[in-house]
Amino acid sequence: METQNSTLSSASPEGRRSAWATFTSPLRQSKAFTLLWLGHWIAMLGTSVTTVILPLVIYSLTGSTTIMGLAMTVYMLPNVLILPFAGMIVDRIDRIRLLLFTNIARFGLMFAAAVLMFTDGMKLPYLFVGLALYGLMDGIFNPAYSALRAQVFTPDIRNAANALSQISIQAVRLLGPPLGGFIVSFTSAGVGFGLDSIAYLISFACFWMLSSHLASLIGKRQANAEQQDQEGQHFLKDFIAGFTILKSHPWLWITILAFSFINICYSGIIAVLIPWLFKVHHSYSPVVYGVAMASSGVGAMLGAFVYGSRKHWKHRGLLAYLGAFVSGLALLLLAVVTWMPGLIMSMMLEGFGIMIFAIIWETSLQEMVPAESFGRVASLDLMFSFALLPVGYLAVGAMADKLGGIFTIGLFSTIGMCIVLGVLYVPHIRRFQ
Repeated sequence: METQNSTLSSASPEGRRSAWATFTSPLRQSKAFTLLWLGHWIAMLGTSVTTVILPLVIYSLTGSTTIMGLAMTVYMLPNVLILPFAGMIVDRIDRIRLLLFTNIARFGLMFAAAVLMFTDGMKLPYLFVGLALYGLMDGIFNPAYSALRAQVFTPDIRNAANALSQISIQAVRLLGPPLGGFIVSFTSAGVGFGLDSIAYLISFACFWMLSSHLASLIGKRQANAEQQDQEGQHFLKDFIAGFTILKSHPWLWITILAFSFINICYSGIIAVLIPWLFKVHHSYSPVVYGVAMASSGVGAMLGAFVYGSRKHWKHRGLLAYLGAFVSGLALLLLAVVTWMPGLIMSMMLEGFGIMIFAIIWETSLQEMVPAESFGRVASLDLMFSFALLPVGYLAVGAMADKLGGIFTIGLFSTIGMCIVLGVLYVPHIRRFQ
């Protein structure tokens, strides 16, 4: 009877209103969250358009999965190389200024890409140079944003803030990919790059307003950083300090190690082979590819809302890795399903599963890592998670050219799921609460 009453209560209008109030509480309680969320959300709008346009441009120029893999490697390699230093930079320099610098730099890169596309001057060497610089800026922006997010997402709003942040990003993905496909189909890729540049400019304005709101907090943090410098801290000591924090939490270091390999399997398929699957293998229009990518966003939004509607979850380790397994299963279905709605539903399932993992992971980092060290730990997380991606992108692209894209999707998704199941045998992961 008690269980039945609980179920009825959660389904009542009052229960639904309570879940919605919990989910949206960060917007009412924190101006800093609102500005940070809005700045990142707007930037992601432009990025979601470019994410669709870029592979279509590359496949239009070359038609080669190997070149697509090489392009992703060119983007990812500077990103990975800067990460060991980015953590120290983030923990010592004004994090808002880093966001402002990287956003204005990415605005310039997108604006230059738009000009080259409009003037028919875009060549692969220019594209590769732009991707390398863009990857370098992302390598600085991501740990800075993660560290600032850990500072702004205070414990009273943390679950809802992470969920709301993720669900809004996925909401952008509902608009961005179809818009990108529409732009390529009916106008020019230059329009998409131009839209991305404008989004970075508006995002810059949001972060500028945030900088004044957090001025006192950042000033205190900078004073602490200067004191650390006077105490003789240096690169090697800072670097080791990040490892020390990770070593003290098996959940953190085991997951980072596991996803350095899982990311090869999943990200290689998503970045290199899904565009090929829709554009080359099935010969669908760019609009269909955009809709499929947007459906991944729908699934992710659903996952974020489900997780964010509760303040506390049990068995989070098991739940996170089950989400990662579901994501791999959805990618495997792409190698089997040929029906267009089935492909779109598979992408939706992929988004749902990986979002469950992503929110639990981000929340656990914010709970376990001290704010003053978050930049170093975030950069190590990104570095090891992305370290093998340059090689992975090349391997996925080359294998698809040699053995076939469908076979490669099936192989890498299966390997990823096997790694997930293997990690679940570790008690520290399975029992993480």
